[in-house]
Formats: sequence, C-alpha cells, structure tokens
Amino acid sequence: MAIQYTAEVKDDILFVTARGFDENLEDVQNYGRGIIDLCKQSGVTLVLCDETALEYRLGTLDTYEAGKYMSENVPILARVAIVSNPEFFSDAEFFEDVVVNRGLTLRFFSDIDTSMHWLKGA
Repeated sequence: MAIQYTAEVKDDILFVTARGFDENLEDVQNYGRGIIDLCKQSGVTLVLCDETALEYRLGTLDTYEAGKYMSENVPILARVAIVSNPEFFSDAEFFEDVVVNRGLTLRFFSDIDTSMHWLKGA
C-alpha cells in the first residue's frame, strides 16, 4: 500500500495522518507535494505529520533525494514536525539532516506532545 494520508486544518496547524509505506521516491514526492498544496490552499505554515503508521522503505540515496526535493519545495517560513515510528529513526534523522542543512525548519519526534510543544515554539 502506497502512502495514504488524511489532513485537516485546526488552530492554524495542518494535521496530517499518514499510513502505508513509501513505494518509491515519486510516492514520497507526491505525498510532500500534496501537503505543500494543502498548506498553500489553507494559508498555514505549521504542519504536524503523524507518520507512526507509515513504514519508511526508501534506500539512502532516495531518502537523500526526497530530502533535497522537500527542501527545494517547502516554503522557508514553514515549520514541520513529524512524529515517526522509532523503528525508522535512523532514516528519519538522515532525512532531517538533509533538509535542515538546506534551511528547512523540520524535526522528527517520537510523540505528539513534544512535537506540538516544538511546533508552537514554546
């Protein structure tokens, strides 16, 4: 099952819940583009993605390319918190390094409460 997600805006935050797995780089790029489009349509710059039910299957090179793609397409003013399954934290940390080194404000977390605290800048 490719990446499937639902999204809703609440209190000026786009909440995304994703599940399935990333079949390939294009699947990840489509997922990212969908979230970017939703942010533009709703005018929000804060995003919280719950990816605890999403399995990361990309290899290292595709993870790098996905991070590069996101950092080139996500507006610099956006702030993105992603809650990930701890099983995939090494991949998540690598992705985070790629995008943060290119100026994107994004962090991975293991729980919703900590990610919300960071997202709101508290």
